[in-house]
Parts: sequence; structure tokens; C-alpha cells
Amino acid sequence: MLGFRLGFLEIGWLDLLDMGLVALLIYQIYNLVRGSVASRVFIGYLLVYLAYLLVKALGLNLMTTILEYFISVGALALIIIFQQEIRRFLLYIGKSTNLTNSRWIRRWLLRQPLQADHQTTLKPILDTCKALSTEFSGGLLVLQKNDDLEKFIQSGEIINADLSKSLLLAIFSQYSPLHDGAVVISDGRIRSARCILPVSNDDELPPALGFRHRAALGMSEATDAAVIAISEESGRLALAINGELSTSLSLSELENRLDQYLREPRIGH
Repeated sequence: MLGFRLGFLEIGWLDLLDMGLVALLIYQIYNLVRGSVASRVFIGYLLVYLAYLLVKALGLNLMTTILEYFISVGALALIIIFQQEIRRFLLYIGKSTNLTNSRWIRRWLLRQPLQADHQTTLKPILDTCKALSTEFSGGLLVLQKNDDLEKFIQSGEIINADLSKSLLLAIFSQYSPLHDGAVVISDGRIRSARCILPVSNDDELPPALGFRHRAALGMSEATDAAVIAISEESGRLALAINGELSTSLSLSELENRLDQYLREPRIGH
């Protein structure tokens, strides 16, 4: 095997490739968890694993056995701790492939139409966002895509009405008992209002962003829904998708991002 010798170690080109791939994988994982509490857990677990490799190389059998037991049990704990990060990683891998974007696969395997017009659904939502932003009235709208949102729908007041600007404005009126919490929209209908959403623990969020933005980001981390947050203080529009929050969007930017995201293939439909 081609390679070179470093002291008592003989390193081949496949070994270098292996180390490079591992380093790239660790770097990508760190990017996914950076800024959250999980990042500290990841670094701590990585240090423990490096200590395990060191004591194993030195032949410290007792410490090696203890650390092996800790690592084997810790692997299960990591799966529980990193649930959201694992989901985000799988979403990233899935979006990196072009299989579901193939016109042939969408037409014959996924049984999807090649074009989907969301303008009818988006118009009352965008009109509502414009009105709420102008009036400095806060709002939180969840647009369902693929994931089941039933548990979030059941956490609020069931409405199950046709989507309309007037109804949305009535819900988010400061005099309405339903204005707190989120509205869930699915298949052109307002399913529920005053819904409770999971709140993100992302430490990198600016302190100026309030509860609505944290709830929007938390919902996008837990599901594939698109979540719109309208600030009550500034009237600015924000959009959370796949664990990423975009703030201070213009109405046209919000429309373009929503239209592009909702036009992506719906796997399984």
C-alpha cells in the first residue's frame, strides 16, 4: 500500500482519506449543534472519547474498561439529547439529494403534479401579514407541509374554517381572546388558534427577539412547518424554516421564500 512512515506509524493514503472524512463529519456535526446546549454535550463526549483512545493506546486496562462502558451507555443518551439535531442533519442530507426534485420521479413514483399553485392559499396569509405589520399587531402563523401537527392543533381552540384575511385579522385582534398563541393553517383551512408551540433554546438568538420568534424557531426545529412571526413592537416579518430564522423580511421576500418552500416535493403524497 502506498504511503509513508511517521515515526513508528505507517500511514497510507487510505488512512489519510479516512481521517479527513472523519474530521469533515465532526466539523459538520459541530456546525449543526453550534450555539446550543447540545454543542457543549457534543464537545464533552468528544473529549471523553479522545481520552478513551489515549488510555487504550497506553494499555491502561481498567480505565479502558470504564470508559468503554461509559461510551456504550452514552451513545443511547446522545440519541435522546440530539433528537432535533439528528433530524436537522437528516433533513440536510435529504435536501442535498436531487431524487425528489426529478420531474420523472415526482410524476411516476411520487404521483405528484409537476406544478403546484400556492398563490390562492398564500394571498390571504400575505395580506394578513401586511395588515398586522402595518398596525404593529403581533401574530404567529404555522403553515403545515408534511409533518403531522395534530398535537399542536389540539393544544389550541379548534376552528376548522376556510382561510380568509378577515378571519385571521379577527383572531389576532388585541381584543380577541384567541390572539395569544399561534394559528395553524393546513390545506387552505384555519385548523386551530391560540396553539402552544415548542420554544427554541438556541443561545445565538439576539436578546431583542421575543417569545414569538423563539416559538417560531422552536416549531421549525420540531417539524417541517413554515412559521411566520410578526413583531408587535416593530412590525417586522420573520420566517422560520427547518430550524433557521430569517428576520426583517419584506413582504415580497416572505412571499418568495414561502412559495419556494411550499413548492418543494411532498414526499409520500
